[in-house]
Amino acid sequence: MASMLFSPTFFLQSSSSSSSINHRVRAKPLRRHLDSSSFALSPLRCGMMEPLEFGNGSRPFIPILNDKMSPGLLVSPQTRGTGGNHDSRLRIFSGNANPALAQEIASYLGLQLGKIKIKRFADGEIYVQLQESVRGCDVFLVQPTCPPANENLMELLIMIDACRRASAKNITAVIPYFGYSRADRKTQERESIGAKLVANLITKAGANRVLACDLHSGQSMGYFDIPVDHVYAQPVILDYLSSKTISSDDLVVVSPDVGGVARARAFAKKLSDAPLAIVDKRRHGHNAAEVLNLIGDVKGKVAIMLDDMIDTAGTIVKGATLLHQEGAKEVFACSTHAVFSPPAVERLSSDLFQEVIVTNTIPVPEQNSFPQLTVLSVANILGETIWRVHDDCSLSSIFQ
Repeated sequence: MASMLFSPTFFLQSSSSSSSINHRVRAKPLRRHLDSSSFALSPLRCGMMEPLEFGNGSRPFIPILNDKMSPGLLVSPQTRGTGGNHDSRLRIFSGNANPALAQEIASYLGLQLGKIKIKRFADGEIYVQLQESVRGCDVFLVQPTCPPANENLMELLIMIDACRRASAKNITAVIPYFGYSRADRKTQERESIGAKLVANLITKAGANRVLACDLHSGQSMGYFDIPVDHVYAQPVILDYLSSKTISSDDLVVVSPDVGGVARARAFAKKLSDAPLAIVDKRRHGHNAAEVLNLIGDVKGKVAIMLDDMIDTAGTIVKGATLLHQEGAKEVFACSTHAVFSPPAVERLSSDLFQEVIVTNTIPVPEQNSFPQLTVLSVANILGETIWRVHDDCSLSSIFQ
């Protein structure tokens, strides 16, 4: 957008036989046109009511601003104030939910985490202040809404608001784990749809885009009125499993419920086109499930149980028990989000599982660690996705 630069008022003095008259003339505004390399000045024109006569034959002096008269005024934004350093418009900020993952993402991108101050007042209210300029920048806020979900969600909303009020050009909420994603529909009368409500809150706070990892259901993307980039942790888990010395003929991928069949089928196709089995269950209440039967053959096989999250581990433990009863040789549990609500750790650390493989979308504290647990990092996938979003590149090739 062209900006306006006004030249100062100057005086021209003409002579006549009767008297000396001062004509005050104001130059028309100079226009600076910004392109990718420099500024161009349009010609000056002076509008006067009548011609001027000059007794000494000299011409009027029109002052032209230059970089010597006003240092830095006509300097290109690409070089102004950079001091020779790279002036990046990409900014990565982290909340308190998962700073270790945010640091890994920033390291992958070759950046430093943005400086931000987050604190709690005595009454529990959250205070956020950005400690560096984000004006005109592409800002990515890394904050999973993991437990404590309400605290981390509110922190994310205030971070978004702080960036919006600081004139950030684009604000992307990077939500590796999207809390309330299981409340995506009404299963009983008079229930709320929490996923839609949270989507509205994030949008109204000022986010321009959401980047989420392995949503509980794809329909949650439709709850947002802004673009949603949905990334998957499958490549990370597949790459790890490929390092195992397991014959492809011995593998079977197991979905712990009917709702995860599509996810398990896509995973099995990429895992040497392994066969698929399904654990049929019926849920009697929240965080409570009862396994009924198994669809498929797992006898003498290495079973890979795949789910998007492990909360209390009731579903996956009952499924593993059934798999062993049906003759499975080994059982691996694979999940993107390690929620690990009690008593998940006690259940998972039993002899049912050869290995429990999760990612770091949610931080796993040391007290929740156990011998069979393996935590993989999704920082590279998220970092690559962030760069491609910033650079307006396609994301689909990452997961092909």
